[in-house]
Amino acid sequence: MKKNDRFILDIEDMGENGEGIGRLDGYIWFVKDAVIGDRIEASAMKMKKNFGFARLVRVIEPSACRVEEKCPVARRCGGCQMQAVAYEEQLRFKERKVYNNLKRIGGLSGLLLPEEKGQENLKGTEKKREETVRMEPIIGMEEPWRYRNKAQFPFGRDKDGRIIAGFYAGRTHCIVENEDCLLGVEENREILDIIRNFMNEYKIEPYNEELHRGLVRHVLIRKGFRTGELMVCLILNGTELPKKEILVERLLKIAGMTSISFNINREKTNVILGKEIVNLYGPGYITDYIGNVKYRISPLSFYQVNPVQTERLYGTALEYAGLTGDETVWDLYCGIGTISLFLAQKAKQVYGVEIVPQAIDDARGNAEINGMENVEFFVGKAEEVLPEQYEKNQVYADVIVVDPPRKGCDEKCLETIVRMGPKKVVYVSCDSATLARDVKYLGEKGYEVKRVRCVDMFPQSGHVETAALLTQAER
Repeated sequence: MKKNDRFILDIEDMGENGEGIGRLDGYIWFVKDAVIGDRIEASAMKMKKNFGFARLVRVIEPSACRVEEKCPVARRCGGCQMQAVAYEEQLRFKERKVYNNLKRIGGLSGLLLPEEKGQENLKGTEKKREETVRMEPIIGMEEPWRYRNKAQFPFGRDKDGRIIAGFYAGRTHCIVENEDCLLGVEENREILDIIRNFMNEYKIEPYNEELHRGLVRHVLIRKGFRTGELMVCLILNGTELPKKEILVERLLKIAGMTSISFNINREKTNVILGKEIVNLYGPGYITDYIGNVKYRISPLSFYQVNPVQTERLYGTALEYAGLTGDETVWDLYCGIGTISLFLAQKAKQVYGVEIVPQAIDDARGNAEINGMENVEFFVGKAEEVLPEQYEKNQVYADVIVVDPPRKGCDEKCLETIVRMGPKKVVYVSCDSATLARDVKYLGEKGYEVKRVRCVDMFPQSGHVETAALLTQAER
């Protein structure tokens, strides 16, 4: 097989990010935009020893799971890897992905899918690692569109010289024009239209990455789903925005506009946000709720992008923690305190740890606006803060909650968790492969997985969040 050769392929499975997988003469092909059950014509792109990547040329026989994509630029944009897959099948795929990782990487051979038949109670010497755990059904969305409360749109010019906004196509820095992403809020289109017209009228240049010239790099838009408050923050390759008062006046005509600012990023980098914010209107933040807890969100704050599913995810974590009001809880990788404050509603005392100082400032502010006095936050690495508090100040943990980045927990952090010996560990994960790796480590140190549940935070994509409860094994 050579590059650009065409061939017929039956899609038998889907990969980690929702790409189709088929086999031809024992050789494995990965095909973006192909759906499990499709028969397709594919074109070879890149070949390795045991597998290759191909482009979908046409669908010969569509899968029963295939649906028409709602977005006209879905394939070119690439942000919605699974938009052509029926939503129920998306949920099954995500559940199976987590299940497979926990079994293969995590060593949980007794794990069962929600509908799977199997032995519920194994006895004897194999019970310790083989005890059956049935995953709980994935929590999907009733309406899996318009769920993102945050969007970042790059600005540039198309081949005809028009100012455009949209998203970078996968693995490129070519902007696919799209001012109304169907995952984002409807106000995005109106905001982008105002900014683009403003730039055209006053000859304000969009950023050119290759030349490192031009002023407007991105716009960040956030919306509080419960409060209706809107935030607009322009990211500039400069320290000033000409005619800014006119832009502010125009943006304020949009209902809910609460905060307008710009962020300074003059570095030649693909990192979107710089460190300095210049406030143009409003308090510099918006507010929103998860459950009964109010959060203050600034342009630099990390805040989950799907508030509807975040409440369900945190509710699952709170249920798994099983708090009665007498427990001391540590929340590691706590960010702006989103999970910490959710837990503080039921715990005796909560301690949050986060390495980013600005996030801890936000967390303390969020505790204050909610009147929560049973929560304390520390700046630093969890593997350094925990031993100091445990060994020097005799601060213990009944429950430890972790919500690490995609790379999972640092091994020193896991060592510290084991040394502190909490009765329960609640692990919230955005990457089931690193969750499985860390679960295996904790399993070897005496912790058993008791409950697992997926929450679909990112419909139309291949990503999924997982909550897992681990408890100390019976001696």
